[in-house]
Amino acid sequence: METPDLARMREDYARAGLDETDAGDDPLALFGRWLDDALTARLYEPNAMALATATHDGRPSVRIVLLKGIDERGLTFFTGYESRKGFELAENPRAAATMLWHPLQRQVRIEGAVSLLDEAESDAYFASRPRGSQIGAVASPQSQPIASRAVLDERVAETERTFEGRDVERPQVWGGYRVSIESIEFWQGRLGRLHDRIRFTEVPGGWVRERLAP
Repeated sequence: METPDLARMREDYARAGLDETDAGDDPLALFGRWLDDALTARLYEPNAMALATATHDGRPSVRIVLLKGIDERGLTFFTGYESRKGFELAENPRAAATMLWHPLQRQVRIEGAVSLLDEAESDAYFASRPRGSQIGAVASPQSQPIASRAVLDERVAETERTFEGRDVERPQVWGGYRVSIESIEFWQGRLGRLHDRIRFTEVPGGWVRERLAP
């Protein structure tokens, strides 16, 4: 398979830009096209996104997670409920996320309220994960201090013994979240840093689209 010419693609996108006609009226359709472009370019981890949360008094934290789905209800990711992000979302259920496809000079920013996925959705996704990842989710007290790597390795070994010869059960402290899309901004890099920024804001019955100055 021919290797994509990322430098040429970056220049092409920078020249073409993003106008209102290309953006259209449906941000989910535009997001889908941009994600497809990232997949076609064979970018590393094209579904990686920076997820920002905050405590009840507004102290922020941010980390990279993997986007696992997006539809009209919002975008989904999975993690431990007792991780730092899990505790912050429990007391302040709002988040912001950014996806950056730097070789294509594109980023997408999303903000919205956060809710837990139902258990059936979390069970289905957990069952699809590699067994090693399932074992890790059970064994690791995510974000909690541990005495040493050896302690973690022993927890993994103990979990493997517990589930030897049978399916790994999803721990009740691990599952999925959905970030609703209250606003979503598409950023297309342009020459001279005169970038294109198109933001969609959710309103009853649809979306309001507006252009932002770079």
